[in-house]
Amino acid sequence: MSNIRHALSVKRSDDFAQWYQEVISAADLAEESGVRGCMVIKPWGYGIWERIQRLLDDRIKETGHDNCYFPIFIPLSNFEREAEHVDGFAKEMAVVTHHRLVANGKGELVPDPAAKLEEPLVVRPTSETIIGDAMARWIQSWRDLPLLTNQWANVVRWEMRTRMFLRTSEFLWQEGHTAHADATEAKEHTLRMLEVYRACAEEDLAMPVIAGEKPENERFPGAVETWSIEAMMQDGKALQAGTSHYLGTNFSQAAGIKFQSQEGKEELCHTTSWGVSTRMIGGVIMTHGDDDGLRVPPTIAPRQVIILPMLRGKDGDDDLIAYCEDVRAQIAQQSALGEKVRVLLDTKPGKAAAKRWDYVRKGAPIIIEVGGRDMENGVVSMLRRDALWAENGKPDFHTPLKNDIAAEIPQLLEDIQKTLFTQAAERRDANLTRDIDTLDGLADFFNADVKHPGWVEVQWSKPTGSELEAVVEKLKELKLTIRNVPMDSPAVDRACIFTGKPAVERIFVARAY
Repeated sequence: MSNIRHALSVKRSDDFAQWYQEVISAADLAEESGVRGCMVIKPWGYGIWERIQRLLDDRIKETGHDNCYFPIFIPLSNFEREAEHVDGFAKEMAVVTHHRLVANGKGELVPDPAAKLEEPLVVRPTSETIIGDAMARWIQSWRDLPLLTNQWANVVRWEMRTRMFLRTSEFLWQEGHTAHADATEAKEHTLRMLEVYRACAEEDLAMPVIAGEKPENERFPGAVETWSIEAMMQDGKALQAGTSHYLGTNFSQAAGIKFQSQEGKEELCHTTSWGVSTRMIGGVIMTHGDDDGLRVPPTIAPRQVIILPMLRGKDGDDDLIAYCEDVRAQIAQQSALGEKVRVLLDTKPGKAAAKRWDYVRKGAPIIIEVGGRDMENGVVSMLRRDALWAENGKPDFHTPLKNDIAAEIPQLLEDIQKTLFTQAAERRDANLTRDIDTLDGLADFFNADVKHPGWVEVQWSKPTGSELEAVVEKLKELKLTIRNVPMDSPAVDRACIFTGKPAVERIFVARAY
């Protein structure tokens, strides 16, 4: 349908990066803040985050965790006692060194030399060290275990190259931290929370992911094991959408997180940490967006149904608004996807067509327009955002009876949620390649004139140390990274494409955000 006039000026197929930026602007999700790498999340964008937060928070609490909050400022000495951890974050740390400013006589404010802090404070890049201090105070015996905590917070990592929702200097997230009596329980919990993330991504965000373990070089600083969920974006690149880490006793040793066992012995706790962030919104954009803007899965849409009366500023508008209010009230009584339907009657001034396209770009799942003729005929005009266009290249309006639409809405929302997931899963699966068994073949595949090559599953011998470093360098030359070792993958049956040794597991390699 080449005669369609899309709502965005840039198509995904022409410039995916520019398209992504235009979706954020056109969908009114966020804007630049004036501070490098920081953004203002606007109501529609923050509404999506609130939905993700609420749904994920429920899932986290179902696994026995309690929410708490820890300071944004962390003493530098906390990081210094865990060398590997601080090395992993040192280049990204924002540091507070003074607590007061003074005028310098030139119309400028400068740090007061007399107000220099005795110890610099790091603005929270992650909270393992400060939560470790609290755990050391809270845990005394085996009766205090397991300790299951979570916090919703902002963090600061001073990124050099930023992109809204994907890599920003400040972002919002949740970070869970737990302590356990032994490695077995801690590892089980690490995977349990990975499954929570998988379920949230696939069931709430309609974003298919592949769960698996990260290779040694991709582990969280200080972790023994790192696991991730990886999602494929429409340009074939991978997005690490969430991670879960088994930390062993590394942080317990540094922070003194100990307990007295039932046998009376003093032992170190085994800890975990895990988190997802507003990067999930970037994943939603690049998984579901189209050339008309965003398409929001109904489960996380701030408003699932938008009603737009075609007001004329004349007599009869009050009757039309009353008609629409009756439709809104009927829909609001319905439940879909486990909750009451979230419906908005928008009576703000403006042409209905312009307002319709605003909500199309925002990705509202269902848009209902009502004009005077609709009211006379006892119907409404309805658009599904996931199936916007008719065969003739015009918006695919349906006109159900006013008194029938409310009963239809729940099934429509469920259908849209399933459709978005199915489309994304089919696209992902069509772009997974599994028949490459040499390094030259891998290079040829990614160097070919293919715009969005997707991911490649290869088999490797799980090298370590300098041998792994050599593999990482080879991949870096191709602008590739190892995403993860997918769980429940078939047994290996070939040699490692990097070392020639017998393979021990399968990995996905891809270009990534």
